[in-house]
Amino acid sequence: MVYWLLNLPILWMSVVILGAIYAFTAGVYLTITALAVGERARAFKAISPGMLPPLSVIFALLVAFLASQDWGNAEKATAAVNREASAIRAVDLLADAFPDDVHARLAELIRRHVEQAVDQEWPAMAQGNATLTLAPPGLVEALKLALSLQPTTPGQIAAQREMVTALGSALDARRQRVILSQSSINWVKWSAILIQAALMLVAIAMVHCDNRTANRIILTIFATGAGVAIVLVLSHSHPFSGEISVRPTVLLQVVPEAKGDHAAPGSR
Repeated sequence: MVYWLLNLPILWMSVVILGAIYAFTAGVYLTITALAVGERARAFKAISPGMLPPLSVIFALLVAFLASQDWGNAEKATAAVNREASAIRAVDLLADAFPDDVHARLAELIRRHVEQAVDQEWPAMAQGNATLTLAPPGLVEALKLALSLQPTTPGQIAAQREMVTALGSALDARRQRVILSQSSINWVKWSAILIQAALMLVAIAMVHCDNRTANRIILTIFATGAGVAIVLVLSHSHPFSGEISVRPTVLLQVVPEAKGDHAAPGSR
């Protein structure tokens, strides 16, 4: 996966993709025009224009299929981050049932986790490098602390049980977002959509080879439409990369002390 392209602003991503498609289209036009002489020209003109609509429909279905995958992954990633933030907020609220030193220690561990997530995990997820090899130390320490508490009242007993559950939920949500950060459209799917677009350009160039002006106009229109569709799919293809990505904003909101201290790299 070319993460440098994914992390470009949408405008520059569009310039790169449209530039590449226009260059390929120009190559197709020049090649077909050079070949469209004599017997080959008659063969090209014998190709029925009726083949263009089915090819267009197939291309549109491929774009819809990939876009659906993209948006599904983005929704799952957003849900995972929201669930992690909600669980962390619940721990902070439940800690009020215990003495101030316990509450302060839990707040510090939560703050450490959020800082690590924003400063280290989000840039790694944007590059597809985040892994589950190491557990988040802040949440792990908070879970150990919650399990080591000795509740003395029914309220503290209930609070400890809910804190352990919430910390488990936060760990699971964090695992989900790391896994989703590695999701992408594989090369087979990309090959299918790019080959389909190339076939459409070649077919258009052949069908209209006898009218060069019309050929250039139609090729430019389709190349622009295909380029826009590819930008749409690519810009959403990785939940934590690029200008349109899932941001750690809600995590920062549940730890007010961390709000002003960190930028939110690559966040939605």
